[in-house]
Amino acid sequence: MRGVQDVVVDVSAQLTEEGGVTMGLVLFPADGDVTSPDVEWAYSGFAMFRRWLAQIEGFALDDMEGFDGERPWSSVRTTLQPLLDHPDDRGELTPAQCAVLLPRLEEIRDHPVSDGGDPDVRQHIEDIGRLITVLRICVAKDVELYFG
Repeated sequence: MRGVQDVVVDVSAQLTEEGGVTMGLVLFPADGDVTSPDVEWAYSGFAMFRRWLAQIEGFALDDMEGFDGERPWSSVRTTLQPLLDHPDDRGELTPAQCAVLLPRLEEIRDHPVSDGGDPDVRQHIEDIGRLITVLRICVAKDVELYFG
């Protein structure tokens, strides 16, 4: 059952157009309600999403500790750090961390950078909307956001 504490890895497999399988992850509220919304990505899509957010925040994610870089997280100031500096396939964020993320994600969604018609940027904006919905549930129900 999704949302149960001992289900840490809730890996989704998405079929690609070529018929292959792309492994992915799901972010979902730990409310035990299988009907609660979630947000999912292929691992590569989540990596692109986080790199895009880091770029908006003024730094390259690949330069950071934990992402093959040497730059310490203490050298950047962003309220998105709990999301950006987090393993992508396990663990959770607390309701308080979810609450900290919301204002900045809402600002990015509501005032997107010019995308020039870029479908990746449009997808990222849609993903932010889904993530905001899930984060709001976590805050309202005072439950963790699970990465699985």
